[in-house]
Amino acid sequence: MKTLSTQLAILMEEGEVRQNLGVLIKFLAFLAAVMVLFSVLFHVIMIRVEGQEHSWFTGFYWTLVTMSTLGFGDVTFQTDLGRVFSVVVLFSGVILLLVVLPFIFIRYFYAPWFEAQVRYRAPRQLKTTISDHVIVSDYDLLGPGLVAQFRAHEIPYVFLCPDAERAASLSRDGIEVVYGDLDAIDTYYKIHANSARLLVANQDDRTNTNVILTAREVAPELPILAIANSEDAIDILQLAGADSVVPLRRQLGEQLANRINAGHAQTHVIGSFGDLLIAEFPILNTPLVGKTVRQTRLRESLGLNLIGLWEGGRFKPTSPEHELTDHCILVVVGSRERLDELDELLYIYDTNWNPVIVIGGGKVGRSATRALQRKGVTVHLVERNAELARKWEELPDRMVVGDAAHRELLLDAGIEEAPSVLLTTNDDATNVFLAVYCRKLNPDTRIVSRVTHERNVDSIRRAGADLVLSYASLAVQTITARARSRPLVLLGEGVELIEEDVPPSLAGKTLAESEIGESTGLTVVAVRDGESMRTTHRADQRLPEGGRLFLIGSPEGLEKFHDRFVNHEDD
Repeated sequence: MKTLSTQLAILMEEGEVRQNLGVLIKFLAFLAAVMVLFSVLFHVIMIRVEGQEHSWFTGFYWTLVTMSTLGFGDVTFQTDLGRVFSVVVLFSGVILLLVVLPFIFIRYFYAPWFEAQVRYRAPRQLKTTISDHVIVSDYDLLGPGLVAQFRAHEIPYVFLCPDAERAASLSRDGIEVVYGDLDAIDTYYKIHANSARLLVANQDDRTNTNVILTAREVAPELPILAIANSEDAIDILQLAGADSVVPLRRQLGEQLANRINAGHAQTHVIGSFGDLLIAEFPILNTPLVGKTVRQTRLRESLGLNLIGLWEGGRFKPTSPEHELTDHCILVVVGSRERLDELDELLYIYDTNWNPVIVIGGGKVGRSATRALQRKGVTVHLVERNAELARKWEELPDRMVVGDAAHRELLLDAGIEEAPSVLLTTNDDATNVFLAVYCRKLNPDTRIVSRVTHERNVDSIRRAGADLVLSYASLAVQTITARARSRPLVLLGEGVELIEEDVPPSLAGKTLAESEIGESTGLTVVAVRDGESMRTTHRADQRLPEGGRLFLIGSPEGLEKFHDRFVNHEDD
């Protein structure tokens, strides 16, 4: 337990507290002066009007008893003047002692002391046992997702926080955080920057530049990943010392553009592991519509392993008897040669050659437009802001200026024939509304949308979006992939590629006996045994000791995998 001297030392360290303490002292001096004045007036009235003699201490005693509303009644006035004086003293006491004094004490003394106590509890140094950790310069929109990923992959981490109260609050919530100034070299010594595996600069561009330069003073070899908010800041962040700079909004636009239907049906590679590629492709207007997964015979005829499908905006594991609809997007794993063979078969089937509609001319929308045009796709860009539309008028094949919530404007943009619609505004509520509206105007179009907050993912799926990508999820998966020295594989919202060693508790068991899917929700994509990689696996295939598992699922599923098979192997 802290001693009184320690408590006072904490209090007096705060400059604001010392200043407020002066206000409290001034009020107490004023209160003492008022009480002295009332004591003097008490004697004057008692002697000259009442004809009573009392000591000076009695006068002070009567003043204090009256002002505090105790009113013992042992010393009283008998005249009207004395009683009026008593009322004045009583009301003065009520105001000064019972109202003003508690307010001043709480506002200028207790509250600052309590805040100082809270700030004092904020961790100011990382535990000496932590190393090979990830340092994140701010607990912002990405914070919850990063914590979930770090815990799922068992990566030590620490967040920097220049606000002591917020740092203390995060620490109480179980978040590993250290309070310190971002531009102070001492801060980076306290978080062991020289033994970290990665520093993530996720502040604004100017602050990121300062963070990078300061961290480089302490840890010249520390890998640094910076998130650029502006394209113009990329070069500056690199010059400051960042090893890699990620323009997330541009990357998000490109990822959205890769998920549309337009032109010929073809595969879109969305990731890789080893020599194998993960790709997805729409089956709209192809002979696969109406068939079951078993009837597609992708494994037998092309050597491709069907690992899942997107339907209704959700990723689903495949079952042999699942019937495919025209809105399904199949996800397969295979070699480049096998995917090229599939592209040759799909090439003769046209999805739709009409223009793709991009709604939102911000950074994400412009990035998506450029990515689509590089593919030879015609783009109609809808932007409400006339000034912004004029600035980028030459970018799309056609710029449509106005509010996309108006039916006539969307019809003019070509919504009824559009193969795909990209919703790229930075307002989630607007994107949800537009998803419902676009689905009503064209039930067959493929709607791909961005969201800012992951909590809105389910809402926009219910609104009719076929695929959703969030800014936060892209950032979290990019940072996690970099921290794990893995290539980024962005399958979709809430779904990721996971690479894990075969736990000793599963070695020698068959896939059916392992019950990985039933107990964790993860889907086994491939199994590596030494140098060989197998994607075509059967239920009776045994998991090799010392092998490697490639799975698809969520961070929650990975935590269940660790809890069931890794951390409690005896069970």
